[in-house]
Amino acid sequence: MLTEELLRDSKKYIMNTYNRFPIVIIKGRGALVYDTDGKEYLDFVSGIAVCNLGHCHPKVTVAFQKQAQRLIHISNLYHNEPQIKLAKLLVENSFADKVFFCNSGAEANEAAIKLVRKYAKEKLNGSRYEIITMEKSFHGRTMATITATGQEKVQKGFEPLLPGFKYASFNNIDAVKKAINKKTAAVMLEPIQGEGGVNIPDNDYLKKLRRLCNDEGILLVFDEVQTGMGRTGKLFAYEHYGIEPDIMTLAKGLGNGVAIGAILAKDNVAEAFAPGSHASTFGGNPLACSAAKAALETIIEDGILFENCIRMGDYLTKGLKELKKGSSFIKDLRGKGLLIGMELNIDGKDIVMECIKEGLLISCTMDRILRFLPPLIITKEEIDSMLEILYNVFKRIR
Repeated sequence: MLTEELLRDSKKYIMNTYNRFPIVIIKGRGALVYDTDGKEYLDFVSGIAVCNLGHCHPKVTVAFQKQAQRLIHISNLYHNEPQIKLAKLLVENSFADKVFFCNSGAEANEAAIKLVRKYAKEKLNGSRYEIITMEKSFHGRTMATITATGQEKVQKGFEPLLPGFKYASFNNIDAVKKAINKKTAAVMLEPIQGEGGVNIPDNDYLKKLRRLCNDEGILLVFDEVQTGMGRTGKLFAYEHYGIEPDIMTLAKGLGNGVAIGAILAKDNVAEAFAPGSHASTFGGNPLACSAAKAALETIIEDGILFENCIRMGDYLTKGLKELKKGSSFIKDLRGKGLLIGMELNIDGKDIVMECIKEGLLISCTMDRILRFLPPLIITKEEIDSMLEILYNVFKRIR
């Protein structure tokens, strides 16, 4: 009765912006979550690559609790200790020199777009403002970030879109070259496209892109909202490719479930943001920064998490390949670390629903791509359980 009542109230009082599944999750621990009926689910969504350390990780939870008892919010008119310490930790473990904090991935990408425009206005003779982004990309739901997103379905109904964006096909250096003109200020992309279908670039694509941006005197911006914080087996996905961006955005796994976003940049770019040029009331508040600092420290200090991500990613991929052999509707498997996509030649929504009935949470993007995003702490036993459920669901379909 409680579940039915909650679902009725949800329909009555909450705007209908999500196609939600008919369950109400009330608690979680590690890779498991539980609904109002007490049913247990193995979570291979992780809040869409958010809970990289699993649900209610003790170090993050304790840091959050302690900070909540001490100081939750203070205006950015004043300095706060957790924000400073988190910024230092991010800079010392990345390419960047400076950090700006906000509350989400969309806000981080919005800030990145503004920083590109401001930098171009001051250092590129003011004539450059266009940003090239990729087809099938996803950068958020604000007006600027849906315009940056290379998917018409995200933009539909919100026209006219903002000027200043062009699109090129992902993993195609010639398409980017063709799109560059005298107005171009930056190229912005996800190193690995998540929402767009877990699309992996060729090994030399990002290197060629970095070289091209250098030659053209324009900025390279990486959206690592989904790929960051250890998801691909390294702290940041760009580390796989031997290059560095000028600007990078983070969110999702940064707070392990606590809302926080960040934009990181090199000094020569970051200095374009002067006092009054950008701000965020809640960005970098002590509560969120304490949780994020604990999450980041755990990922950095516990080196086994990277090893586990790679090892379990390989193990999961191997298991999915075995399923592919007996399933004619599976077209492709691709991924890096624990960001894995399975492309189907049928709609994936029914599979997701059948998995939920069996106690497994997975997601489907682009209608036909099942996405597997378990926490970095996932075990072989949990992967085996997931594969068994998926096998049984697939067996009913074929």
